[in-house]
Amino acid sequence: MRNPTWGLQRDITPCLGARLVQEGNRLHYLADWASITGKFSDAECLKLDEAFPHFISQMESMMATGEMNPRHARCVTLYHRFYL
Repeated sequence: MRNPTWGLQRDITPCLGARLVQEGNRLHYLADWASITGKFSDAECLKLDEAFPHFISQMESMMATGEMNPRHARCVTLYHRFYL
C-alpha cells in the first residue's frame, strides 16, 4: 500500500505533507497522517521542528481573518526565518 500525500500537490522536494483537522479557528495536527517526500537533513529537521508550530499559528490567524477558508483549497506561502 502506498503512502497517501495530503494537501495540494507541489513539485518541491523535500516536502512535508501534514493532515490538520479544524475545530473552529484552531488546527489540530495529526502526526500519524503526516508524510515526507524526499529527505530533510538533520539540521533541516531541527529547523522544521522549530518552525512548524509557527506555521500552525499563522494558518489559524488566516482562518480567523477569513484569508483561509476550509471550503476552498488553495496554496498559501508561510514564512518563518529560513523556511517558506
